[in-house]
Amino acid sequence: MVEILVAVGVAVALFVGFNIGGSTTGPAFGPAVGAGVLSKVAAGALMAVFFLLGAWTIGRRVVNTLGRELVYDPGVFTVETSIVVLFFIGGALFVGNYAGVPASTSMTAVGAIAGLGVATGELDWTVMGEIAVWWIVAPLIGFWVSVMIGRYVYPTINRWIAITSSEGALVEVDRSGLVPVPRPGPNTTRREFVGSVVLVAIGCLMAFSSGTSNIANAIAPLYGAGLALNPLILGGSAAVAVGALTIARRTLDTLGNDITDLPLTAAIVVAVVASGIVIGLSAIGIPASFVIIATMSIVGLGWGRATRTVTLSESIRGEAEPNVSVGALAAEEPGEDAPQIGEEEPEDIPAASDLFDPATTGRVIMMQNFVPVISTVGAYVTFWVLFTVLW
Repeated sequence: MVEILVAVGVAVALFVGFNIGGSTTGPAFGPAVGAGVLSKVAAGALMAVFFLLGAWTIGRRVVNTLGRELVYDPGVFTVETSIVVLFFIGGALFVGNYAGVPASTSMTAVGAIAGLGVATGELDWTVMGEIAVWWIVAPLIGFWVSVMIGRYVYPTINRWIAITSSEGALVEVDRSGLVPVPRPGPNTTRREFVGSVVLVAIGCLMAFSSGTSNIANAIAPLYGAGLALNPLILGGSAAVAVGALTIARRTLDTLGNDITDLPLTAAIVVAVVASGIVIGLSAIGIPASFVIIATMSIVGLGWGRATRTVTLSESIRGEAEPNVSVGALAAEEPGEDAPQIGEEEPEDIPAASDLFDPATTGRVIMMQNFVPVISTVGAYVTFWVLFTVLW
């Protein structure tokens, strides 16, 4: 009987990993797929490889936090309770993936485990409080770092990067020698090639950061129940790979084409800032929401970019106010020189509506909040009934 329950638990964990692959591949490689640099299959393959690297190295620290530290007594993670927790994590994520919206896997998983902890009276509120504080602080860090980049560095980065799609293949394989060698396509410019490589590299960094934080969401309950860590990491990462190659196609469309026309320069900056924060938090065992950090980074980057219409001295004296808008990110095309701080006219800053599709953005925001609530409330009510009413 125990073997059957373990098999069921592993199957549910694989289902969660499958949905994590579908949920996180879009944010990582959506810009590259939307720009035509990568196919969806290639994006899924890269996601699988770099997710495993992140999970195998730093990710085990987050697994330990959720599986052994978030509740006082890890004994509450029996195989049976682990199955229920994973069911709510996977079910909630599936709702988001079915809607084509990448949900916050970390918030969903922590919510389900917290529901178990509250229902059993075993939740370590100190650890939960530390996680919650970082959930507030991390997006603020992403915001202010992006503000500084937007005001002082973004135009320079934008001048360096210009990814334009030329006719023909981006890369061709030279098979004239003994070893096939990839080379730029016949119409591929050097700037296009380098920019495309950078875009793919950033996606790989994001996939790595996803592995450091999100592997715990699939396997932490089973690890708390006593199963060996390394096989769980390998199995969970394999399930993520399957999800990345299948169901992730919907979120790749949403993040790459539907939600925004965010310039690739901005997408690269946001990815680096958000991934760096997520990896840093994972290194100290804190599960982080990449999507929320990235959203605040986009807002901060647009804010900082828009404030370039006003010099610091003018702002202090109250002589002028910036026309703040996320649309500031599209104020110049990649490769163009931006005006100096204080020389740009506010009317040159496009409106945010020029970047975002309001209907899609509203759907994403709603699902980002709705999915973790499903997981938390569902787990709490189920375990309250089981432990208080039935047992």
